[in-house]
Amino acid sequence: MNAEVLNTRVSKWGEGPVWWKDHLYYVDIEGFRLLRFDPETGKETSWEMDQRIGFALPCLSGKWIWGGDNGIFYLDLETGLSTPIVDPEPNLPDNRFNDAAISPDGRLFAGTIALKKVKGSAKLYRIDSDLSCHTAFPNVTNSNGIDWTSDGKTCYYIDTPSYSIRKFNYDTASGSLQDPHILLDTKDKSQGVPDGMCIDAEGNMWVAFCHGGCVVKFDPATSEELDRITFPTVETTSCCFGGPEQKDLYVTTGVNSQKEEKHGGKVFVVRNAGRGKPQIAFNDL
Repeated sequence: MNAEVLNTRVSKWGEGPVWWKDHLYYVDIEGFRLLRFDPETGKETSWEMDQRIGFALPCLSGKWIWGGDNGIFYLDLETGLSTPIVDPEPNLPDNRFNDAAISPDGRLFAGTIALKKVKGSAKLYRIDSDLSCHTAFPNVTNSNGIDWTSDGKTCYYIDTPSYSIRKFNYDTASGSLQDPHILLDTKDKSQGVPDGMCIDAEGNMWVAFCHGGCVVKFDPATSEELDRITFPTVETTSCCFGGPEQKDLYVTTGVNSQKEEKHGGKVFVVRNAGRGKPQIAFNDL
């Protein structure tokens, strides 16, 4: 499978791709922006934030929900105005929100990163439809990729410095992550570290390896590597399926601080890579 450059914009640190209503949304964390790319016209729209933005996801209410340095917010795309929802770590100024995803039952799971790499000082949080905030999984350092199988019964989760992918049983009644165990140790799977991820319609796991220049497809049942897509930039950060019939894999990248790369910080697309699951909106109604 070949990767092609999708756009010309260079993000300082592209992340969190989401396919929503025939557009690709993603964030530039260090550029303080949410971006929307129209694959039909090539037009790109951006919303500037007042802080780093780790993720942005659609809501049933029509708003977007996003997380950054100072907690979680609503965003009105029409006005560009943000409204605070919750900041669960006001006493940890060196933490910020990072990656996030919506569970099959419409809850938001969003994790923080300890920027000074204080082990175990970050958490994965759950935001319910009433906007109440709960700790979903504690004692992590760099909360990253999270996704669920199509039936909603299994959740996979990455805490990047651990090199591991955890598996949970997911209880839809309570929204709790249960019976955690390490499914896959990726330390010898790439030169990089596991970052963002997505699960396709068949249950396969697609993991972007930051500093590794690749996205690897795994079979969670056997931990076998099924495929590997390489990129001409080492900072491959996250991935999602989108496009017609959810067949195209979109991959965000960042700018490497050690060397100049022609396409670092751009978005890539891999046509007909597989088949993804439709994006779910946060249930805030």
